[in-house]
Amino acid sequence: MAELYSLIIEPTIKEQIITAQKQDKGMAQIREGIDEEKKACFTLDDQGVLWFKHRLVVPKDMELRKKILDEAHTSMFTLHPGRNKMYQDLKQKFWWTRTKREIAKYVSECDVCQRVKADHLKPAGTLQPLALPAWKWEDVHMDFIVGLPRTQKGNDSIWVIIDRFTKSAHFIPVKNRYNAQNYVEIYISRIVSLHGVPRTITSDKGSLFVTRFWEQLQTALGTTLIHSSAYRPQTSGQVERVNQILEDMLRACALTYSSKWDECLPLAEFAYNNSYQKSLEMAPFRGSVWQKM
Repeated sequence: MAELYSLIIEPTIKEQIITAQKQDKGMAQIREGIDEEKKACFTLDDQGVLWFKHRLVVPKDMELRKKILDEAHTSMFTLHPGRNKMYQDLKQKFWWTRTKREIAKYVSECDVCQRVKADHLKPAGTLQPLALPAWKWEDVHMDFIVGLPRTQKGNDSIWVIIDRFTKSAHFIPVKNRYNAQNYVEIYISRIVSLHGVPRTITSDKGSLFVTRFWEQLQTALGTTLIHSSAYRPQTSGQVERVNQILEDMLRACALTYSSKWDECLPLAEFAYNNSYQKSLEMAPFRGSVWQKM
């Protein structure tokens, strides 16, 4: 008879917070006055764990708080997000007084961030945004990050493919010498297999998309290619911003973990899709789930 095994992963940081709550005097005072009107937002569960609404209360243990901040900022699942993204991600699970101020101070003192973060200037001219997409992965935007150091696998570029509706993205390592057929195979295996066929494709990199490959793809899949001149603000703003974020992540990953950029790419893709986006007011992953409901 076959046996079924299940492995459940529980973060140790939660247990450390619960243990610290029991030893903290400030937590004891909150427990004593939890029925008071001014502390009505605090609750105790059946295991005696203290919560602020739906968030776990972190006691005034600076070493423990630093551990939380380190995990939310420097781990390979986050790759040095900015202070706003980091705050929006952390506040979903944890609470302590002056959280936002501590996060801002932490990020401002991060040596890696100071070395890799690029200055982002407002685009010149009046923006003329594209029509709003109606559904996820029907309207995609594509770009390339080129001129990267060649890896052992021969990759020297990144193909950035973004869903304009959910803002979720795929980062695919490619070789600059790829021909049209190579890109067809990659697109079908990585994008069509997961998200289906797009209705429109926008791109600023006309040299790669005005080839026979895209004409054949348009005919075969019924997609519409919208051509635009390079760096026009109405089409390039979103993907250029994602490129900047990705480049910052890869630099931070290389500096922190001494990894090759293509080895960091899957985690960079996860970190981007799992981090808070201001335009969505949630992470792209959550936006994709919300649209399924």
